Amino acid sequence: MDAEQVKQIIEQQLVGTQVIPSGEGCSFQVTVIGDLFAGLSPVKKQQLVYGCLTDQIADGSIHALGIKAYTTDQWQSLST
Repeated sequence: MDAEQVKQIIEQQLVGTQVIPSGEGCSFQVTVIGDLFAGLSPVKKQQLVYGCLTDQIADGSIHALGIKAYTTDQWQSLST
């Protein structure tokens, strides 16, 4: 599994998100940006992203996953 595959899986399941992946082997970090996170707690945001990759985690393709999830407005305020 590579970072691009992780990106594709998340973007297919969480439509309208932008995913910035990094990592290799079985350890990845993802930053996911999307308005579907509006009003959700940090834990709920992570659960949404984690849920996209449960099969890969279960079969060992992904061993470690770091998640940062932001709404578009949150991401823009961090980028300025």
